[in-house]
Amino acid sequence: MEIISENICFDGVQGVYSHKSTTCNCDMTFGLYLPPQAKTQSVPVLWYLSGLTCNHENAMTKAGAQGWAAQHGIALIFPDTSPRGDGVADDDNYTLGQGAGFYVNATQDPWKPHFQMWDYIADELPALVMSEFPLIDDLQAIIGHSMGGHGALTLAMTRPEQFKSVSAFAPIANPSTSPWGQEQLSAYLGDDKDTWAAYDSTVLMHENGHPNHVLIDQGTSDQFLNLLQPEKLSEAMAAKRQQGTFRMQKGFDHSYFFVASFMEDHVGFHAQALMGE
Repeated sequence: MEIISENICFDGVQGVYSHKSTTCNCDMTFGLYLPPQAKTQSVPVLWYLSGLTCNHENAMTKAGAQGWAAQHGIALIFPDTSPRGDGVADDDNYTLGQGAGFYVNATQDPWKPHFQMWDYIADELPALVMSEFPLIDDLQAIIGHSMGGHGALTLAMTRPEQFKSVSAFAPIANPSTSPWGQEQLSAYLGDDKDTWAAYDSTVLMHENGHPNHVLIDQGTSDQFLNLLQPEKLSEAMAAKRQQGTFRMQKGFDHSYFFVASFMEDHVGFHAQALMGE
């Protein structure tokens, strides 16, 4: 693992690191915030999955999460959204390829050799981080925005024993039925729609739900509202009788101004789930 940068932040350390990923078969970069408590004691970790076109930097610099994480004593991990580099497949459309990994394990060429983001987030990167930073314990929660909200929800509902709590900002809620999802799932997984279900939050909510409270925030003025289809996930939560909070926030759009406005709530929500605060 290579240290790219480390900066003091709210008396903790915001680092950026790179490593050779055997899962994605390329070099990967991630951000890691260690709160001040990690100098003397173990701390739980909150994963933040970003959306389309983003990399590890977007939420790290725009979401305003570090201050709240320092207050609660929670580490933050900001992974990249896809594999990158020479030899990694890409597409001219920003919704597919580099920057648009959709947190799936691709089974189709040319994506299969590198686009294994599900296994990377669920297994490889946690193992690396906990090996390199021994004061990060295995108590984990997950949050995401847009494409990252989709990833966070699907990971948490599939692995509730790993991710004790989950929240999302404006998630792509039903990709199997949305243009934001159908193109990508078809490209990465093929045309058999039965294989898409494992990566659809609404389907997984109907089938699995999550054993703990789920928090969703969605802006009413989101320019992508018709693509996100939040009503599908809300209806699934009600049908499942999922313990949760689904908030339509008046006037907010899809930007990081929206995310930053409610980040305090989300970090506090995860602190309660992780540490009983």
